[in-house]
Amino acid sequence: MSRRIKRMNPKPRSRDERDDSRPLKARSAKKAGPRLGGKPGAKPPRFASERTERRTPKSAVEKLAQEKPEPVKPVEVLLPTKVETVKVTADENNMRVDRFLEARFPGLSFSHIQRVVRKGELRVDGKRVDSKDRLEEGQSVRIPPLKLDTPKAPNPQSEAAQKTLAALKEMTIYEDDDVLVLNKPAGLAVQGGSGMTRHIDQMLEVMRDSKGQKPRLVHRIDRETSGCLLVAKTRFAASHLTGAFRSRSARKTYWALVPGLPKPKQGRISTFLAKEESEDDTIMRIAQHGDEGASHAVTYYAVVETAGNKLTWVSLKPVTGRTHQLRAHMEHIGHPIVGDPKYFNIENWQLPGGLQNRLHLLARRIVIPHPRGGVIDATAPLPQHMQQSWNLLGLDASRFDPIENAPEE
Repeated sequence: MSRRIKRMNPKPRSRDERDDSRPLKARSAKKAGPRLGGKPGAKPPRFASERTERRTPKSAVEKLAQEKPEPVKPVEVLLPTKVETVKVTADENNMRVDRFLEARFPGLSFSHIQRVVRKGELRVDGKRVDSKDRLEEGQSVRIPPLKLDTPKAPNPQSEAAQKTLAALKEMTIYEDDDVLVLNKPAGLAVQGGSGMTRHIDQMLEVMRDSKGQKPRLVHRIDRETSGCLLVAKTRFAASHLTGAFRSRSARKTYWALVPGLPKPKQGRISTFLAKEESEDDTIMRIAQHGDEGASHAVTYYAVVETAGNKLTWVSLKPVTGRTHQLRAHMEHIGHPIVGDPKYFNIENWQLPGGLQNRLHLLARRIVIPHPRGGVIDATAPLPQHMQQSWNLLGLDASRFDPIENAPEE
């Protein structure tokens, strides 16, 4: 399901880099009233286990849904026609080289980015880099002249193209002239890698428009994670949506199944994360402030429902968007996500009968300002393997999600 509503002013964000988790505090009555449809000055709802009532369906947000959004003037992103040198900003610290180019110049194809990096046309502090290398604030990036790839003439009549188009339509949760929200299935990669021939980015080739423009990825979720994936259908939309992710105007909610019962039942996890590579695998480890490649990561979590205190359904709200952030954070507090091949390492733990050994993580909901005004609000259903687990454990997917009341900072 999806809907568009008028955007409310974002709240200023603060930085609090205290490590580990701490209980969430309920918002003040002054702030909670207008957001939840109550009267200013009313007693705020509690974001803790004492809450028993679901949120009333009639809210200020729903009333605003009928109002006409204010138009947003298009912002044209110009590609450099000659060599340019730019500085890495604080917001771009620890960003991968390829993601840096995508964020700066929405619309560049994956193949073109890989080509300029591979040929050494892009350099960081005068040195050649790999597309997966991480940038640091203050570094100088030499950017060569860039151009959009010559559009491939689509062949929508081919049987393969028709099947791909039908598969994308089946995944679609929300679509308009600028934006597409897909319900990505678990196991399907978002972007190509070594030896990978089928992925979302490749599938989007069949959706090129009459001008040759191909829908563009503006964020990613892990291959084994299912749920909401946002795609821009135009360069204009790509520029705005990429900016929304960089400014943290996008709000994402994830659902997961974990062993045990997290305590406290609602909390904030604040750590630094850094990549750790080995011959066989790459994971994100908990790091210290100042460690090489370490980035601050903040996640709010809330227990939704338990199954005999042995398994718990948790809702997660990432404030930052680091690689494997939710998976690493839940492992950090002793409750790794069920079926996680990288972070689930509890000894002598056996999967309950009937549950599939697959990652139980769903990108449940995304709320982000629409490029032309208003807000995109899309929700993805439980994937088949998680729905099976919910049924076996007697979990009610329609329960009130207490993460709704978590802070936005």
